Amino acid sequence: MTTQHRPASRKEIRQENEKLILQAAEKTFAEAGFGGATMQLIADVAGLPKANLHYYFPTKESLYRRVVQDIFHVWLQAADIFDAADGPIEGLGAYIDAKMEISRKHPAGSKVWASEVMHRAPVIQDYLETTLRDWTEGRIAVIERWIDQGLMDPVNPRHLLYMLWATTQHYADFNHQIETLNNGRPLSDAQWAEATDTVKRIILSGIGARPAT
Repeated sequence: MTTQHRPASRKEIRQENEKLILQAAEKTFAEAGFGGATMQLIADVAGLPKANLHYYFPTKESLYRRVVQDIFHVWLQAADIFDAADGPIEGLGAYIDAKMEISRKHPAGSKVWASEVMHRAPVIQDYLETTLRDWTEGRIAVIERWIDQGLMDPVNPRHLLYMLWATTQHYADFNHQIETLNNGRPLSDAQWAEATDTVKRIILSGIGARPAT
């Protein structure tokens, strides 16, 4: 008895094409930068006609913004635990877990974000001044609450966040350097687990994180 597969719907085809385009764009922008990437090059990497790209994304800038926004929203979702966590051990610990896993699975997206910001965010400055600023202020308020509750030492929340971003995203943005120092091999599952545990222990002990009662 053979299994008959129903034809893909128009919505499913659109979703699959968009996924292919975004994956190709993330890789291409990470390697070539915004200026070096072209819609034709992205289409070639995606294995789709260039006309398909323009159907889904009219301009290179609109596609680039989508790539940058996607990686940022992945980071935002990783921080949802902040609002529900009882204290820094649970909240920051889970955040570090999530950010390290994102660096492992989305290194190209992280590189695109880093390159954009290093060039003074010519395309997404408005995003930094609105969404990122609001998100940062919200996380600062949570950290300040934990400090007031005596669950961690009184450190500057803003610099703590900068340290968390720099440390976790280093594993994505400088993965070539890490692999070179790892005898030319990507980190294994065990090495990723060790790296994540090490980052958590150093950060949490450094801020004097204490269990919530």
